[in-house]
Amino acid sequence: MEHTGLILEGGGMRGSFTAGVLHYFMENDLYFPYVIGVSAGACNGSSYLSRQKDRNRIVNIDYIEHPEYISIKRFFKNRELLGMDFLFNKLPNELAPFDYETFYKAPEKFIVGTTDCQTGQAVYFEKSAHQNNMLTILRASSSLPFIAPEVEYDGKYLLDGGISDPIPIRKSESDGNRKNVVILTRNEGYVKSKSSFQWYVKRKFRHYPSLAKTMLERHETYNKTVQYIEEQEKNGNAFVIRPIEKLEVSRIERNPDKLKRLYVQGYEEAQRKGKALNEFLKRTSISI
Repeated sequence: MEHTGLILEGGGMRGSFTAGVLHYFMENDLYFPYVIGVSAGACNGSSYLSRQKDRNRIVNIDYIEHPEYISIKRFFKNRELLGMDFLFNKLPNELAPFDYETFYKAPEKFIVGTTDCQTGQAVYFEKSAHQNNMLTILRASSSLPFIAPEVEYDGKYLLDGGISDPIPIRKSESDGNRKNVVILTRNEGYVKSKSSFQWYVKRKFRHYPSLAKTMLERHETYNKTVQYIEEQEKNGNAFVIRPIEKLEVSRIERNPDKLKRLYVQGYEEAQRKGKALNEFLKRTSISI
C-alpha cells in the first residue's frame, strides 16, 4: 500500500456517492496510507478515518431535512445557505458524535485542501500538524462561495478547496504517491461549463481579484484535471470510481430518497469494481 493515495472529490450533496464507496471500503477493512480531499470529499474522508461506517450516511442523509441544515430564510438573512455551525459543531459534537480519538490516532496521513482568498491558490492542511483545528479546516474547505462566508484560519481567509484544486491528484503525486484511487462525483463525459455569472463573480469578489480569477478559470482547471486523471487511468497509475448512472442529485439536494439512491449507487459501484480494484492494488502490494 506504500505510495498509494486515495483522492476524494467534493460536490456538495453529490458526495453521498463517495460516502457509499467509503462504506464499502470500511466493510472490507480497506484503508489507504494517504487520503486527500476537498469540501464534501474531505468531510466524508474524516469519518472514513474515524472508522465510523454509518456516520456519513447519518450526516448526509438522515439529517438532510433538519431545518438547520439548509435554509433559504437564513441565506437571505445572513448570506449563509448551509448551516455551517450546525454542520461543524452541533452535528459532530452532539447529534452524530465524531470519534475524535480514533481519527487522531489513525495512522493514515489525511490532507484537506482549501483555497486562499488573497492568492486564489490552493492551501493544504495535514491532520498531524493541525490536530486541534480540523473541524475549522473542514469548514473552510466546505465553505462554498456565495452560500457561506470565508473562514479565517492560520493567518488566511479560506474558502472551498474545490475552487483551486477540485480533484487533488497532482498534490498526491507531488507527495510521493505513484498510484492513486480517485473517487469522482460526476459521470464519465461530464464537462464543466464556463460560468454564466462572470460579472457577478468579479463584482462579489472585487476585493479578492486573484480569487475571482481562479473562480472564473475553474471550469478549465476542472476539465484539464479530469483529462489528466483519465490519462493516468489508461497508463495504469490511477483507478477511478465514479457514478455510471445519470445524476439526479444537485449540489444542495434535500431529497433524502435521491440521496439514498446515490449512496447505494456508490456502494454498489465500489462492489462491482472490487475485483478490478483488487488487481490494481495488488500491483501496489495491497489487496482487499
